[in-house]
Amino acid sequence: MTGTRGGAIARAAQHFDDGSFVGGLARLVASPTQSQLPDAHAALAHYFDETLGPDLDALGFTQTLLENPVPEAGPVLVAERHEGDDLPTVLIYGHCDVVVGQDDRWQSGLAPWTVVAKDGRLYGRGTADNKGQHWTNIGGLRAVIAERGALGFNCTLLLESDEEMGSRGLRAFCEEHRELLRADVLIASDGPRLDPARATIVLGSRGLVNFELALELRNGAHHSGNWGGLLRDPGTVLSHALASLTDPRGQIAVPEWRPDTLTPEIRNVLADIKVAGGEGSPEIDRDWGEEGLSPEERVYGWNSFAILALELGDPAKPQNAIAPEARAVCQLRYVVGTNPDDVLPALRRHLDRHGFHDVTVTPTRMAGMRATRQDHNDPWVKLVVNSFTETLNAAPALVPNIGGGIPNDVFMEVLNLPTVWVPHSYAGCNQHAPNEHMLESVAREGLQVMAGLFWDIGDGKAPRQT
Repeated sequence: MTGTRGGAIARAAQHFDDGSFVGGLARLVASPTQSQLPDAHAALAHYFDETLGPDLDALGFTQTLLENPVPEAGPVLVAERHEGDDLPTVLIYGHCDVVVGQDDRWQSGLAPWTVVAKDGRLYGRGTADNKGQHWTNIGGLRAVIAERGALGFNCTLLLESDEEMGSRGLRAFCEEHRELLRADVLIASDGPRLDPARATIVLGSRGLVNFELALELRNGAHHSGNWGGLLRDPGTVLSHALASLTDPRGQIAVPEWRPDTLTPEIRNVLADIKVAGGEGSPEIDRDWGEEGLSPEERVYGWNSFAILALELGDPAKPQNAIAPEARAVCQLRYVVGTNPDDVLPALRRHLDRHGFHDVTVTPTRMAGMRATRQDHNDPWVKLVVNSFTETLNAAPALVPNIGGGIPNDVFMEVLNLPTVWVPHSYAGCNQHAPNEHMLESVAREGLQVMAGLFWDIGDGKAPRQT
C-alpha cells in the first residue's frame, strides 16, 4: 500500500473541484425515492440496484438488498468491503428515501429532481437529506482507496429507504442481522452542522414523544348567548390544561419531564459551541425556555415542550356557539435522563393533580427514536476529533446530542456500538421544504475531513477492542 494522508485529502478535494461529486449527486437526486408516496418500492429498489449500486461495485463492495421486516416499508441495502479478519470494521449508515418533491413550489429555475448549482448552493431534493450526506462519505472512502490502494479497514454500508416514514423496521432489521452488521463503530451522517462554517461531531439525539390532549364535553355546539356562562367551554379548559405544563416563558412544569443530566461536564462541552443556523435562520428568543441556561444548553442539554396543532371550531368561519370539544397535538423532545416510558403517565398524573381529570391523553405518532448520548470521552470520539483537527487545523464543534431525532438508539442499544455522527448539512438547508440544498463549501470540506478520518482509521489509529 502506498500514498499519503495529504494525498487522500487532495484527491477528495479534487473529486469536488472537477465536477465528479456534483455529477454523481445529480444522478442520485434524479431518482425520485419518495417513501411517503404509495407504491414507492420500485423506485427505492431501483436507487439501490441501478443508481448507487454501480458506484459501490466499482469500490469493491459486495451488495445485498434485503427486505424490511415491515412489509409496507422499503428495502435495506447492506454493502460490504472486507479486507481482513484482523482489521477493524466501520459501519456507515444513511438513507436513500426523501420527502415528497413539492415540484410546483420551488423557485423559478429550480426543480426537486435536478441538481442546480447556484450561489454556492447545490439545489435538489435529497442534497441535504440524505443523498448528499452519504455520497460525501462514499467520496471519502473513494479517495482513500484511490490513494492507498485499500481502506486499511473493513467497511459495511447500511442504507435504508424508510427514514422519512420513521425508519419502520430498522430496529427489527438490526436485531435480525446482528452478525451481518457486526462492527467496531458506527460513523454516519445526517442532520445539520451546528454552524455551517464549523465542522461538527454529534454523539446522539434527543428523543421524541408526540401525543394528543382532548376534551369532549357534549354532543353538538350550543348558542353562546343562551348558554354562555352555563356550559363549560372546552377551549378554555383545555387552554388552562396546556398552560399548566409550562410557565409563561415555556419552562417545563411537569417534574418528571425536567432532566437531571445537565452535568457540569456536559455544560463544559456545550460551552465550546454556539447555535448558528446560518443565513435565513430565525433570531433566538433569549427570554424563552429554561431560565439560567444558555441557548446551547436549552436545545442540546434540556427538554422542550411544543404545541404542534390546536383544534376548536373553524377559525375561518367562527360561530357564536360554545364548542362541544377541543384538542391539541403536542410534543416533548427529551434528552438522556428522561424515562420515555413515563412521559405520558407523568403527564396523566400532572393533569389529575391540577383537576383536569376529563382531559384525555392519547399517544399519536410515537417516534421510535429514543434519546441517546455517546460518551464524549470514548476513544473513537477522540480519534474523530483529533483527525478533524489535523485536517482543518481547527477543532470541530462537539455536540453531545442534536436537538432533533436520528435512529442512533438502534445502533447503541441493538448493535452495542460507539456512535459518531458527522453532519454535512446546515440548519438553513430547507430540508423537507421546497428549495432544499447543500452548501458547496460544506460538501467540499466534508469530503476532505472524511478522507482524512478514513485514512487515519486505516493507518492503525483505530481503538483496539478490549
